[in-house]
Order: sequence, then C-alpha cells, then structure tokens
Amino acid sequence: MLSPHSVAGQVLVLQLALVVLLVVAAGTVLALQNQQASLAEAKQRSAAAALAFARTPGVVSAMRSADPSALLQPRAEEARKVAGLDYLVAFSPAGIRWTHPDPRLIGTRVTSNYRPALAGRTLTTTTSSHLGRAVDTTVPAKDAGGRVVGLVAAGIKAQRTDEWALQRLPLLIGSAAGALAVGIAGAALVNRRLRRQTHGLDPGEMARMYDHHDAVLHAVREGVLIVGSNGRLLLANDEARRLLALPEKPEHRRVTELGLEPDMADLLASGRAATDEVHPAGDRLLAVNIRPTAPYGGPQGTAVTLRDTTELQALTGRAEVAQRRLKLLYDAGMRIGGTLDVTRTAEELAAVAVPRFADVATVELLEPVLRGDEPAGGRAPMRRLAVSGVPEGSAAYRVGERIRFVPGSPITAGIAGGRPVLVRDLRAEHEWRARDPVDTQRFLDNGIHSLIAVPLQARGVVLGLANFWRADTSEEFGAEDMSFAEELAARAAVSIDNARRYTREHATTITLQRSLLPHALPDQSALEVAHRYLPAQAGVGGDWFDLIPLPGARVALVVGDVVGHGLHAAATMGRLRTAVLNFSALDLPPDELLGHLDELVSHIDTDEARTSERETGGDGSGGRGAGREQEGAGGAPGATAPTDEAAAEAEFALVGDGGTGITGATCLYAIYDPVDGRVTLARAGHPGPAVVRPDGTVAFPQVPVSPPLGVGSGLPVETAELTLEEGSQLVLYTDGLIENRDHDIGAGLELLRSALAGAPDRTPEQTCTDVLDAMLSPHPSDDVALLVARTRLLAPDRVAEWEVPSDPAAVGPVRAACMRTLESWGLEEIGFTTELILSELITNAIRYGAQPIRVRLLYDRALICEVSDGTSASPHLRRAATTDEGGRGLFLVAQFAQRWGTRYTPGGKVIWTEQSLDERHTPGGLGDDGIDTLLDQWDEPTP
Repeated sequence: MLSPHSVAGQVLVLQLALVVLLVVAAGTVLALQNQQASLAEAKQRSAAAALAFARTPGVVSAMRSADPSALLQPRAEEARKVAGLDYLVAFSPAGIRWTHPDPRLIGTRVTSNYRPALAGRTLTTTTSSHLGRAVDTTVPAKDAGGRVVGLVAAGIKAQRTDEWALQRLPLLIGSAAGALAVGIAGAALVNRRLRRQTHGLDPGEMARMYDHHDAVLHAVREGVLIVGSNGRLLLANDEARRLLALPEKPEHRRVTELGLEPDMADLLASGRAATDEVHPAGDRLLAVNIRPTAPYGGPQGTAVTLRDTTELQALTGRAEVAQRRLKLLYDAGMRIGGTLDVTRTAEELAAVAVPRFADVATVELLEPVLRGDEPAGGRAPMRRLAVSGVPEGSAAYRVGERIRFVPGSPITAGIAGGRPVLVRDLRAEHEWRARDPVDTQRFLDNGIHSLIAVPLQARGVVLGLANFWRADTSEEFGAEDMSFAEELAARAAVSIDNARRYTREHATTITLQRSLLPHALPDQSALEVAHRYLPAQAGVGGDWFDLIPLPGARVALVVGDVVGHGLHAAATMGRLRTAVLNFSALDLPPDELLGHLDELVSHIDTDEARTSERETGGDGSGGRGAGREQEGAGGAPGATAPTDEAAAEAEFALVGDGGTGITGATCLYAIYDPVDGRVTLARAGHPGPAVVRPDGTVAFPQVPVSPPLGVGSGLPVETAELTLEEGSQLVLYTDGLIENRDHDIGAGLELLRSALAGAPDRTPEQTCTDVLDAMLSPHPSDDVALLVARTRLLAPDRVAEWEVPSDPAAVGPVRAACMRTLESWGLEEIGFTTELILSELITNAIRYGAQPIRVRLLYDRALICEVSDGTSASPHLRRAATTDEGGRGLFLVAQFAQRWGTRYTPGGKVIWTEQSLDERHTPGGLGDDGIDTLLDQWDEPTP
C-alpha cells in the first residue's frame, strides 16, 4: 500500500477524487443530453410521419372527396401504428377533424393553433391535449396548384420520450462505471510510475536532497550548465551566469538566444563532447568541458563546466592582444561588406577600426572606383569617403573632398609601391613635415602622433587607401600593428572591389533598361495616359509597358513582366517589347498577337538551351560555383580573406543566367477603340486590369488567363471584350504592385481597390501617384510598372459611315456623300485627294470583294478612310506594265496617303488610309502636277 505521507500516495488520492468527480459530471451531462436527444427524436419522427402521410398519393383527393373521414380514417390508423405514434389526425382548413384514434372525436374542432400550417409551413410544438403532453407536428396537405386542402397532425406523448431515455440509462450507467474503472486503473499506474521516479521518498526527504544539491551547485567556483537534447538551457549555477553574463531567467531558452558569442553558442548547442576547449565570452577566455548525461542515468542532454582562464592572459600579456585582434578580425568579417555599396563599405571599415585598434580612421578611394571603373594606374585623385573617431569638421579633409598627397611623403611612396607605411612618431618625420607643413601640422593639432597607411588592393590593383591614426596618450603603432592593419585592409579591399564591380554592372543594367523602355509615349487622342516605372531595390528587372497607336484611331496598351533581375531580364524585356511592336504593326488582335509572342519565346528558349548545352558540355552549369577559397593576406592562423565569390554572385544576379531562356515572362495586351468605347484584352500569365468607372467604383473584370509566355504549348489564347464609358480609367500593372512579402495577391488587390476608389475626378497622373503612395513598400522586392489610361470617345459627329451596294454606279453617290461630309468638317483642302483614294478603294471592293461593303470616315488627328468588305483577300502593290489598263490605283493611294494598310476582321477585311489634315503635307503636292509626276515615274523605260 502507498503511504499517504509519500508523494505518490498523495497524488493517488488526489487523482482518484478528480476521476470520480469527472465521471459524475460526465454522467450527469450525458443523462441530460440523452433526454434532449429523445425529445429531438420524437420531433423528427412526428414530422416525418406527418409529412409522409400528407404526401401519400390519394390523400389530397380523399380530403377533397364528399366523405373524407371514410377514406382517411383507416389509412390514418394504419400509418399511426406503423410509425409508432400516439395519434395521427387529419383535419380540414376550418379545423374539423376527419380522423382520430378516438372515433368519437371525429367531426369535432381542433383546439390547437394551426394557423402557421395554413400558411404553408411545418409547425412542431409541445402541446397539452386530451391524451396528455405530447410532441405535435402539423403539416399542410397541398393540391397540385399549391393550395392547402387540409392539414395533418402527428403526435408522440412526452411520457414515451421519457421511456426511451430510461431504456438507455443502463448503457449510460455502465459506461460511467467503465470510465471510472479505467480512470482508477490509470491513476494507479501513473502513481506507480511516480513512486519509481521518486524512489519512494516522502516530501521531506526530497526537500532535504534538493537543498543539499542546490547548495553544492552554487557553492563551486566553476560554471555548471545542463543543456537539453533540444538545445535549451535546463540549469545554470551562479558562476555560469556570471561568466557568460546570462540574462534574467535563462532556463528553458535556447542557448543560441542567450546573447552568447556565436562560437560559444554553437558549441553548447552542438551536444558534442569537449575537453578544455578555450572560447571567448565577452572579455574572458573560458575553458569548456562538455559530457553527455545519458550514460549516467540522466535524460538526453549535456553537462557543461566552465573555468575562467582570463588570469592566464594577464600572465602572458600577448595572449590578450591576440584574442582582441582575432575578435576584431572576426567582427570585421561580419560587419564589412554586408552591402554592395562602395561608400557604405568604406564607412564600415573605418567604424570597425575605431576605437579598438586606432583612435582615428580614414578611408580614401580613387575616383574611378566610385564610378565602378577599374583604376588604370597613374596618379588619379582620391576622394575621402569615411572618417571615424573625430568630428568631421576637425579632420584633415572633409568627407567627400578630393585629396592629393604631396609627392615624396610616406603615404605617396606607399601607394606607389602598393605596400603599407608605418610612421611611429609623426613629430620625428621632419622631411615629411617640411614637404607638407600644412597637413602635418593639422594632424598634430588634433593630437595625432602615429600613423599606419595601408593601400587597399584587390587582384593586384590599388583601389584606395586606409589610414589608421593614434592620438594623445595611446601607444605608438608597432610592427605587429602594421601586419594586423594589412590583414584588416585586405579583407575590406575585396569587399570594396566587389561593390565596385556591382556598381559598374548596375549602372550598365540601368542604362540598358532605360534605353529599352519608352522615353515618351506617342501622341494620340483616344486615351489620356500616365505611367510609372520603379525598379526593385535588388536591381533592375524586366517589367515594361508601352502604348502603340493603331489604325482607325485605336490604341494598343501593353504591360509585361520578365521574371528575375539584371542584364538578362532587361535584355529579354527589350526583345519582347520589340516583338510586340512588330506584331502590332501587323494589326493583329490580342489573342493572335500573344499566340505569336508565345511561339517566339518558345523558339528563343529552345535556342538558348541548345547553346547552353554546347557551352557547358551538357551539364548546363556554365562553370558557376567553381570558385576557390583564397588564403587571407597576412596569414593569420585560421583566418581567410573574402574571395571573389561574392562578386561573382553579385554579377550573376545582375547579368542573370544567360542559358535559362526567358520562360516566366507574362504579358497583357489590350486594344481600345474610341469610336464605340470597346476594349479587347488578352493576357498570358499576367494580372488582370482594374477599371475605375466615372462614378468612382472599381471593378476587376474577368479576363481569361493563359499560361505564361513560352509554357503555353500551343494552347489557344482567349480574349475578353469590355465596353467602357467615357471618362473611365483602365489600370494596367505588374505583379510587383500587388504582391510582396507582407501580403498576398488577394490582399494586394483589395489595397489597390481602396487606392483607386472614391476619386473619379483624378487625372491619370494623380491616380499613379496615389496608388504608389498607398501600396508601394519602402523597400520593394520586385519591379513595378503602372499604366493608367482615361478613355475618351470620338464625337458622333466626327464619324460617318455608308453601306455600298455591289454596283459600280454606287461609287459616285457614296463619293459625293463623303465630300459633303468633308465640307461639313471644314476639310475641303484635302477633298480632292480623299476623292481619289475613296474612288480607288470603293471600286476595288465592288470589283474584287463581297458584301457587306461599307465606307467609314473618322475625323481625328488625321482623316481616316476605311473601306471594308466580306473577303479576306488583301491587295498588294505591284508595278504595272505600260500596256496594263490597271494596277496603278493602289500605288496612287499609297502615294497620297500618309499611311495605309489592311487589317482583318472575323467577317472580312478593312483597307484603311490616313491623311494629314494639311494638304501641304501630302506627298507630291497637287498644285505642281504631282499626279503626272507620279505616273511618269511608274512608266516602264523605253527600250
């Protein structure tokens, strides 16, 4: 038996009490739930029986018969007995019973409220009747027309539901008893295990043992830690807290989160055995011993002891200096070169050196390095980028000021020879002070007396100079200090060179992209357009936009995105933009244009993949990742200088992988027609547009989405057509606007909706500004291209259209009507050339085309003439022979029109021309026999 004084016995009693209490509570709840379940079952059975009887074939007709009781009473009694009901009553809408278990009540009036059932609803209530309290469900019986012809009420006595609940009571009691037995057995097993773990000790004995262990643990002069297998600190004595400067309540926190030195934290979290390994901890060196606890009966984890060996440093002296130097080099490796920015890297070098190595540090770089160029040698001027240790105003040169060192000075000699220079005592350098009295005196006035100047060299090229100064009471620099300064400068020089190369590539990428993006959008009158392009913080990417005027006063809007950043993405963007411009010149509809663009991208991907395989020998690696680690300049044990791998990665990020093709490009292409306000859109993997209506509401129309360019595998591209009111704004954008690391696309679209809504009178320029202010993060991770276009409609009085019958005699009347329209527009000056053009085009349509034939004139920035017919055959310019009767008309059209062309429609084609509104701009001129001159040039030479 367990003693009630032991921990196990006390826990057992408490657990038994809790188990009994829980079982009683659970039994009570289950009993109540059982009763409720019985009542719910009664309601369901009564409702099901009433509905089934009301919808039984023949019941409605029996209710409408002359003697409903004779027909319904037998059926009702049979259904009541089968369903196990206490009553099943059918009665008329007036409340007169037709059926009842007690035949004496047939013909009497129902006393309950059944009006909701007359309204067509099912009514379930708990009511009191002559049979006692019962659950009653009343349902209407309706004819084919939906009219209520009678009602059916089914009921079950409440006493029966109690009987159902009592039938389940034995099972409930048995379950509670079983649960109680299982609970008692579990409590006994748990307490048996607890007894084994406490070794049968009573609370007093355990308290004395704990006090003894705690006193020993905190009295020893060695740090003791217990670290669990999951890397969390379980126990730390007072000495360990002091040696490691642990925060308050460090238990149960990961050792990597306690602010320890990185190598110390990694060692403690590793769980490996260690014997007297020396590691820094703040300003101390600790000897660390680690042993696993599992072999000695403890849980999985490690026991750590720490001894302070700082006193040994005081005995040797040099060990402390070496430790500080190693720590400083470690910090320099962590802090210098974190960004690919030349100025920031120079500032990091100066900040690391002060005050732990020097009192003042300055960094100067050659001016070509600041531009991203590689110094070509010679005596290029330097510019000071960083000063640390003194206020900028008291430095020898201000930050950003150009510096030229005096010839013959130690610094000049060091730069020329690419070697560090040590000036132990500036006051004793009489020759230097004589050559440069102004600057040297300025140094002395600031208390500076010792100097180390180290050229910043990478790949054998001098990039600049790092100067370390000591002032006032600091000791002079020595030979060991110069070696350390050289090591520190070598690390920084590699980072500066990486930043220089990145600057060069970044400038090249920006220049390329700016040359590929449109500098100014072309003039047109269909849309009022504003645009923005913002590169990502990581570098220039492949987003682009364009606006392309099309025949018929129409305008094409295009927005695209190439996944990735750098030169490859920018160059790919230029290729796709050029392809879109070329395909647009063919006046293709959006779906066909994107289909051709998808095919082009697939061909480019295939060609680049083959080229990459040939260049890399089939593995596609391109030699990347073959960089090797270089030893650090200065040869400090265990220290290595940064290699060119960071620069290679930076250059790869800028240039991109030339062998990966351009899979991942997306595009949205839209054509807007200002005549009817219709816009036709198609997209390949690109986000859909937003539409801001004139009333300020925002919509995201559904545009069928196709796969991104190059991965469509020949799938057809679908289009969508929208009709926009005048003054609507069509907003096209790339995914960088609506998606970033802070929110997904859905949240981004809602932000865009909020930014666009509520200000219908904004200009496109204001819309661009407001959208970017509301949505752009401070450090965007992707490019953003935004194009906002407000729609305009061509005035109805500037559009004229005629149907032309297939009769040559119809040319004259249509031409005359066109001339009258030109007169009403005030365009008489170009009437003659327009007449020639229309005559030729209408005649060709009648002669070679098919119905329907239409002529349309549009008065926009130019006069647009369109002649459409039902055939797809396109005319071509050709040279007519001298003996040919025809063949010169289309040549005249091409000469007198500024532009002409053909576009195909689903029902045929449209031949269009554009004419300048100023007759003087017409080629050839009509006042100087231009027609005769053109015809003479078209004649064949006489043999």
